[in-house]
Parts: sequence; structure tokens; C-alpha cells
Amino acid sequence: MRKDFSRLPGEHIITWLLCCWDNGASSLELEGREAKQLGSLSREGGIDKAIGKKAQALSLWRRLLSSVRERYPFSEDVICRPGKWTTMERGIKYMRELAMWEMVYYDPDNAQLPTDPDEVQCTRLMLRKFVWSAPSSCFNSLAVMDWKSEEAPTVDEVAGRLWQYEETLSSSLVSAVEKLSREVWQLKEDRSYSPNVQTSISVY
Repeated sequence: MRKDFSRLPGEHIITWLLCCWDNGASSLELEGREAKQLGSLSREGGIDKAIGKKAQALSLWRRLLSSVRERYPFSEDVICRPGKWTTMERGIKYMRELAMWEMVYYDPDNAQLPTDPDEVQCTRLMLRKFVWSAPSSCFNSLAVMDWKSEEAPTVDEVAGRLWQYEETLSSSLVSAVEKLSREVWQLKEDRSYSPNVQTSISVY
């Protein structure tokens, strides 16, 4: 469990939480004394102490969220990593991290709020941050993509559209390369079968 849920040196808090979710932290029920035996998971004393604070049986996931929220009570204290993503896979991971940041500050007693980051609705701010972090090669396409709907899309729905966009882009690129290859091949064929042209040079 320490191997699956320990924060790596230098790893961002939100990235660590997302990794814990993906590794199944929501399926592990722990009492307070059991949680304390895990030792330092977050590499921050305030968070680690809070993980084993409640004695009753709770999922490790709920313990992690509440501990981070207790250590950083204001959302401004935990900022998702800046910088550009270079692949669609990393871009979608960044979108999921933005959703995780939203979840940290959800009301834990509100049963109507999602417990899965992929089910979090993408706010305009989340979409804006995602687009601004996109590489220049696809910034314009993502900026004009129609995200409007009666209800804000979930992270999973946005990810599906992004993978579709990536597939379309890749297909167009492959088609262009194949077309160019055929044209180059045809040009070589034309040259190989063309009759030799003799050039006479007149000397005056």
C-alpha cells in the first residue's frame, strides 16, 4: 500500500491524489489505527497526521481528500501545475488534475457531488486553463471547438471528444503523407521512363 499510494519526491499534490485514485484508494476501507500504520504517504507532516485522525472506518480516498483540504483550507493554496502539455494523453491527464483540484474542495457530505474525477463537470475556467496549456499546433482548433451544451460536459465526455479530435488529426496527417508519397513515387516513375533528351551545344 505504501508503494501504491506514496507521493514521489517533487510530485505535485494534485498529481499524487489523481495517482492514488487511479490506484484504487476509493476501494480501501481503513480504521484510524490502520491508516496511521501507513506512515508518511504525502511527505507532508500535516497531511500524514490528518490521514489517521478519524477513528471510524473510512475509505483511504476520503481520508486523503479531507487531509489535503485540512492542510490547505483555501483553494488558492493548491495550484495545478503550470506549463504546456505536449501530447493528448498528457493534456487529458491535466484536465483530470483540474477536476481533482475541484474535488478537494467539494462538500464531503453532499451525496449529489461526484466522487469520480472523470464525472466532474468541466467549468468554463477548467476548459480555459486546458486550452491555454495546449501546444501552439492545436491551440486554435481547441479554442474554437464547440463546448456549448445545455449542461456542462463531464471530464470523461471532454476526453472522448479530444481523443476523437486526435484520431481525426492523425488520419488527416497519414492521408497527407500517403498522398505525398504517391506523388513522389509517380514523379520518380515518370523520370525513369522519360526518353533521354540530347542537348546540343553550339559554339560560336
